Amino acid sequence: MSERSPAPGGLELVEALVNTLDLETGADSLDTEEGRARLGLTEDDVPAARELRESLRATLLAHAGHPPHRPVTPLGELLAAAPLVVTVDPADGSAALAPAREGSLTARVAAAVAQALVAGTWSRFKACEAADCHWAYYDRSPAGRGRWCSMQVCGARAKMRRYRAKES
Repeated sequence: MSERSPAPGGLELVEALVNTLDLETGADSLDTEEGRARLGLTEDDVPAARELRESLRATLLAHAGHPPHRPVTPLGELLAAAPLVVTVDPADGSAALAPAREGSLTARVAAAVAQALVAGTWSRFKACEAADCHWAYYDRSPAGRGRWCSMQVCGARAKMRRYRAKES
């Protein structure tokens, strides 16, 4: 739904996962082979991926100052099951956190969150406040107070609702 640029760094993976579900239409790309392949998932991985997706969505709503959209497993509990290791590049000595198990989506998400924490980008990663959207987006606004994934769609709808409510 968003016309915004993708989230920076590893958050692009997290954004892609959260945005697999279109709340307005109910379409879930995890239901398709192509949608699962984009995230490196098998059909057996889908239930855990959906649980992770909704925990991430609740966390991103919290970043935007909103309550969870529904009861979810806390993100910290899910990420605790995803061990990370410190890798050191022998060429330049740079260090990074990486998944201990390469194929694990949860571990890849945990590494992306850790990278975003270090980079200072995690708190600007949010979910749209529109109840029929909750699309993930990276807030690049100067003050960090973005509210919608798209000003032209969700923002315009919200402003029109407020205007109509005043006129009634």
